[in-house]
Amino acid sequence: MWAPTLIAALVTLGYTRASDKFPDGFLMGCGTASYQVEGAWNEDGKGENIWDHMFHEHPEYGTNGDNGDVACDSYHKYKEDVQMLKALNVDVYRFSISWPRILPTGDVDIINQPGIDYYNNLINELLDNGIQPMVTMYHWDLPQALQYIGGWTNGLMADYFVEYARVLFENFGDRVKWWITFNEPAMVVQGYASKYRAPSQPSPGVGDYLAAHTLLRAHGRVYRLYHQQYRAAQNGSVGISLDVQGSAPLTNSTEDVVAADRYQQFEAGHFAHPIFSQEGDYPAVMRQRVDANSKREGRPRSRLPTFTQEEVKYIRGSADFFGLNHYWTDFVTDEVNVTSPSKADDTGATAVRNGEYLTELQQAVNIDKVPVIGYIAWSLMDNLEWTEGFTRKFGLYEVDFKSPNRTRTAKDSAAFMAKIFLSKKIPEDDGCLS
Repeated sequence: MWAPTLIAALVTLGYTRASDKFPDGFLMGCGTASYQVEGAWNEDGKGENIWDHMFHEHPEYGTNGDNGDVACDSYHKYKEDVQMLKALNVDVYRFSISWPRILPTGDVDIINQPGIDYYNNLINELLDNGIQPMVTMYHWDLPQALQYIGGWTNGLMADYFVEYARVLFENFGDRVKWWITFNEPAMVVQGYASKYRAPSQPSPGVGDYLAAHTLLRAHGRVYRLYHQQYRAAQNGSVGISLDVQGSAPLTNSTEDVVAADRYQQFEAGHFAHPIFSQEGDYPAVMRQRVDANSKREGRPRSRLPTFTQEEVKYIRGSADFFGLNHYWTDFVTDEVNVTSPSKADDTGATAVRNGEYLTELQQAVNIDKVPVIGYIAWSLMDNLEWTEGFTRKFGLYEVDFKSPNRTRTAKDSAAFMAKIFLSKKIPEDDGCLS
């Protein structure tokens, strides 16, 4: 039976004592995302993306007027970035490709050669330094030209994504062996439920479900494209990265126990169930609740779209690995939300949050024998944390955003993680990321 392997990508972690090493061949590295680090927002033929557009039109949606116009300037400083990675002893660097840097209009009528050249140069620089590239095709920076025709709420966006993916496979697939179609689609679709997330098209409980439906179709089609046309020659793997938090009941009441499971079905299951479950499609509880709420609201159709049987089939099993982005545990209580329609109201549960630890990942591998193949730390350097601007400091390297040179300085956490990346072992003395 087909079974996915797993890449775990965790953020801002604490560490506790452990003596066991990660297994031989276990991949360790760092990640970034194009809009958060590259800058050069309108250089060398790059098109506008939805975050460029939103922050330029509504700087008040961000923090302190921060945006990604320059960010960490990785477009010009990628060689320095690679040397930072080499100093960290990483096996792999996960980065994303900017769709509008490759296809300024979002379509293949214009293929921007300087964009192709930039990523070729980055990939070759990584390989020359013994670092494997891991490429995310889409990390939340849709070409604004495609948002004008509805963005991800338009089902035709799956067609555009397939053609974009084809350009990536044709140009980079000879060297890239790890592909991630989407990073955190649950976050991506928030832009169709909240005005404070690009593309700032707030239609909660409707737009976010439509966008998610298109994303899943797009993912499935790109996976099948690679499998049918590129895998034999390129011998790579294609997966997806979902943000999945722990889910535990706030109390031991029956209501909270049921609510915690329901919450996980709506959050993780929304995207994981159609791809990774044996039956495919949306979780049954999600289908039932959204259908019932839609009927109660007097709608002639469910706010949750329906897959055809053909779509269920090609989406099911459409991953060679399960990318897990994990940040915390949610403690869940049964609750009816007041905002209707919305996904939160459909879920009928509210979460309280707490952090998790890297040692748990190591124990999952060595004790529970979970087939985890790698760990990607977020992030290589401080960067633009979306609407929170430069106020969040997740990087192993500090970036001076007041300096025109965007000077990078290693934090204590860089030295700490460099030891782990080299030895594949958590040090005996306790420590934590700064």
